[in-house]
Amino acid sequence: MTDIIKVSSLTKDYGEGKGIFGFDFSVKKGEVFGLVGTNGSGKTTTLRHLMGFLSPDKGSCSVLGLDPKKDAQEIMKRVGYVPGEIDFPDVGSGTSFLKIQAEFLGIKDRGRIARLADSFGLDTDAPLKRMSKGMKQKTALVAAFMGQPDVLLLDEPSTGLDPLMRDTLIELILEQKARGATVLMSSHIFKELDDTADRVLFIENGKQRALVKTDELSLEMPPLYRIGFKSGEDLESFLKQTALTVEHQSHEHLHIDISAESGELSELFDEMSRYDMRYMKFKPFTLERYYTEVYEKGGRKSA
Repeated sequence: MTDIIKVSSLTKDYGEGKGIFGFDFSVKKGEVFGLVGTNGSGKTTTLRHLMGFLSPDKGSCSVLGLDPKKDAQEIMKRVGYVPGEIDFPDVGSGTSFLKIQAEFLGIKDRGRIARLADSFGLDTDAPLKRMSKGMKQKTALVAAFMGQPDVLLLDEPSTGLDPLMRDTLIELILEQKARGATVLMSSHIFKELDDTADRVLFIENGKQRALVKTDELSLEMPPLYRIGFKSGEDLESFLKQTALTVEHQSHEHLHIDISAESGELSELFDEMSRYDMRYMKFKPFTLERYYTEVYEKGGRKSA
């Protein structure tokens, strides 16, 4: 597949260890690519370079084969962008803003704009200055998606959205992926990336840490099971005698999360048979679990 986004040795040094240092990755046509990292890790800086708002100290980047600085006008017409910090121009209402954007993009059929606004429950007639954070985010999302662009650059796109609207956003991203659009999204909400991303790049303090394929996470992490006990005494007794790895325990809710490879399942079932259990269920592999193991606990090797 064709590389739609290319980032090569991209460096922006703000001093005192802040910035991005030697980022190298590419995003293929039709791929959803996630950037994950804490605040200040370099997500927004990366996206701003791709939009041509920043110039790198070293390295380069391109979108659709275009130079973000030299071809900024063309990129703005072909890329849907949701910034991390939304600051609308003083043009009155959301309707006025979206009309200006539509004219810039050459969109004559305004029906899609109305459908997007309706799906997000957005009143576009509201004054931009009086909009809540969530309403501003919805307006920015409508603006980014309304032209069905070739590329979407989304910086924390679900900020200010409630869970139902996050699901609407996920459906919208999957819809764009299905038609062949390329999506680069930064997010701290793992569910968005679990449900949409093909690959995820973990970054920390301006440096790349690991690049994972979401469909291969099961090969990176051992199977995890949640076991619920009927009593605190049984939970305590199990913890004292088990030789298996307990990843998490909750005395308040009387459950534990335990990892067990296929060869250890018989041992786990044998131990469980000695106690009264409320339930046992498999916990699916998630990016959040990967992040917790690799970065917070440092218990696994990076991919």
